Amino acid sequence: MDYMFQPGFLGTRAPIFMDIVSVIVALLPFLIFGAIMLAKRGNYNAHQSVQTLLFVVSVIVVGFFEYGVRMEGGYKNLMEGSSVSHDYLLYVLIFHIMISVTTLILWIKTLYYARRDRRQSALPGLYSQSHKKDGQRTFVGIILTMLTGAWVYALLFVF
Repeated sequence: MDYMFQPGFLGTRAPIFMDIVSVIVALLPFLIFGAIMLAKRGNYNAHQSVQTLLFVVSVIVVGFFEYGVRMEGGYKNLMEGSSVSHDYLLYVLIFHIMISVTTLILWIKTLYYARRDRRQSALPGLYSQSHKKDGQRTFVGIILTMLTGAWVYALLFVF
């Protein structure tokens, strides 16, 4: 798997695995928005399938990312080329991790309750408003995860 550590394609100091993960994370809010549009059009089965698929793919991508970071020697090795102060970069990274973990928990909760409520024939229906609010929170979290991830990427590999 040495190919993962070859120079990336975005023209920065990042290895290719970071560029791949970054592009997927950058596309995720748009894909999620498409899934939301399916629900707005009343295509609930497709909405459920796409949301579940995006969640599973996202977990796999995070696993790929974590594997790559560990094999690359961890956070300290990745930040060696950055001119940004270690403390600032660490605070931004912690902020990003807090947002992404919170978003993951919200996404799991939203999917769990949606599946349960659908089995009980309460979604769509009785719990539609609650599900919509949970989905909106998760969507905002995904956008914030993407933005803070881009911030970390820029600090590590651009500056």
